[in-house]
Amino acid sequence: MTQTVAPRPLADLLALATTFVQDELLPLEPTFLQNGFGAVLPSLKKKREQVKALGLFTPQMPTDAGGLGLSLSEYGRLSEVLGRTPLGHYAFNCQAPDAGNMEILHQYGSKAQQETYLKPLVRGEVRSAFGMTEPEHAGSNPAWLSTTAVKDGDEYVLNGHKWFTTGFDGAAFVIVMAVTEPEAERYRRASMLIVPTNAPGLEHVRRIKIAGEEGKDHHSHSEIRFCNVRVPTANLLGGAGEGFVIAQQRLGPGRIHHCMRWLGICERALDLMCRRAAKRELSPGKPLAAKQTVQTWIAESRAEMNAAKLLVLDAADKIEREGSKAARTDISVIKFYVAEVLMKVLDRSVQVHGALGITEDTPLSFWYRHERGARIYDGADEVHKSVVARQVMKGYGVKL
Repeated sequence: MTQTVAPRPLADLLALATTFVQDELLPLEPTFLQNGFGAVLPSLKKKREQVKALGLFTPQMPTDAGGLGLSLSEYGRLSEVLGRTPLGHYAFNCQAPDAGNMEILHQYGSKAQQETYLKPLVRGEVRSAFGMTEPEHAGSNPAWLSTTAVKDGDEYVLNGHKWFTTGFDGAAFVIVMAVTEPEAERYRRASMLIVPTNAPGLEHVRRIKIAGEEGKDHHSHSEIRFCNVRVPTANLLGGAGEGFVIAQQRLGPGRIHHCMRWLGICERALDLMCRRAAKRELSPGKPLAAKQTVQTWIAESRAEMNAAKLLVLDAADKIEREGSKAARTDISVIKFYVAEVLMKVLDRSVQVHGALGITEDTPLSFWYRHERGARIYDGADEVHKSVVARQVMKGYGVKL
């Protein structure tokens, strides 16, 4: 089934998506939380076909690539809606890392690469992975890599070690960042290569457990090794030495996506918090909401979420007008600020729920485990704060 894309007001799209999340996806959550992604995958495949029929599939991609064609800020608004359930982005085919991979394949991929890898991804027929982080080096320094890809005739030979390669288990291909130009300057040493996951010499070492939980399918993070893995030079994405540039293009808009998804989680967590505070009685006729501490948590959460949303939408607008490079400081601001708001709101909601909050009877425990990484991946909070501070101090004549 293919979707029929017709121009519609954003408000209508958001209302349609909100209804779909509420009526079609939230009922799947209990099974997902208790039994894992595999238990709901058959149902989710049907839901994906329904999303296609609604014309909402792959919303972040341009219409000429088979997507809905939303702008970055428009998609951010939709991502907030989808973030209210762990199943939202997958159902709409805009989950990480596939969404970012689609974007760079569309921007940098050759026609052959787009035909082979991008189109099936946009149609939701396959999943993909992204391999940049290495256990031997700090993940916050994407220019420091040991994985190499040495040219041998019309092939590259890859050797190296990656981990936190999200979605690798079950993916059709992985986009790998590897050093191809070892003698070049720091930011021109690495390139990106498309590697089929069934390539000889590519070993899936393990799925990495997150807070004791072993994720599966699109929620998993894998450790992988490359041992003389050969791919055609035609699998080079963009040009040789452009890996860092492509990574920055991928990560800038990607942080908008993440931040709006986090705000969707916040909205759901606050809603659950308020419902619990209204219904839970500490004594007859005395709801939990009567406690001033709980009122403070609710008020602070609402204020912080509103502020965070405005910051994200402002950053998205700047990216659209001036590009990711010009919005670098704005992107760093939202990355650490929204991640901190996310953890505060989740923690408050868990606390209001009491022991219920650390069970699998609500999505709070799942998010508390999996979203703690928000302050680490795509650049740790401390790195982004340093970026902002350095930019601020330039105005005072201090170069840090």
